[in-house]
Amino acid sequence: MKAFTQLTGTAAPLLEKGKPMSNVDTDMIIPKQFLKTTERTGLSKGLFHELKTRSDGSPNPDFVLNRPEYAKASILIAGENFGCGSSREHAPWALLDQGITCVIAPSFADIFHNNCYKNGILPVRLPVDACQKLAEQAGGSNHVFMVDLASQTVTAPDGEVFEFDVDAGRKANLMAGLDEIGTSMMAEGDIDAFEARRRVSMPWLETSA
Repeated sequence: MKAFTQLTGTAAPLLEKGKPMSNVDTDMIIPKQFLKTTERTGLSKGLFHELKTRSDGSPNPDFVLNRPEYAKASILIAGENFGCGSSREHAPWALLDQGITCVIAPSFADIFHNNCYKNGILPVRLPVDACQKLAEQAGGSNHVFMVDLASQTVTAPDGEVFEFDVDAGRKANLMAGLDEIGTSMMAEGDIDAFEARRRVSMPWLETSA
């Protein structure tokens, strides 16, 4: 997993009637017809498919990620309850495949929130009014934001700084590029030593070849 320390990049505002879009569920992020693969690449083609595609299959020019200035966005700004719905891990995979490594929203569905950390995406919780301010700035002429995990801050184009909270353990793992398996492997020596002691003290647990 790629480490997340500091990100300077374009922020795309996902809006509905001028406000950050709320209740964006995982089926909206990556519809069910794109879940037939276990590969983590190529999923960006299905990301927000119903929003970015017209009924005739042509691109919707009004959708934010179809606009040239947001085509390489690495930050997404959305509304409350982002990532609700099913537990599909393809949702963060699709965001990553698009190049989005940070999502800013007032709140996240628990499973999606956990899946973000497992895949190297930083989910930033900020108040509703702060997300509205950030979305408005992202819609202006300067779309470049800076997210610093060490200081737990988001710096907007106008220089205003927003602080966010993050669990200390998750912060450390994300900055080190460690998922749950990687964290377990940090204790590989202790695991090997335990298994060696167990083979001596409880040999009946060993199966014969």
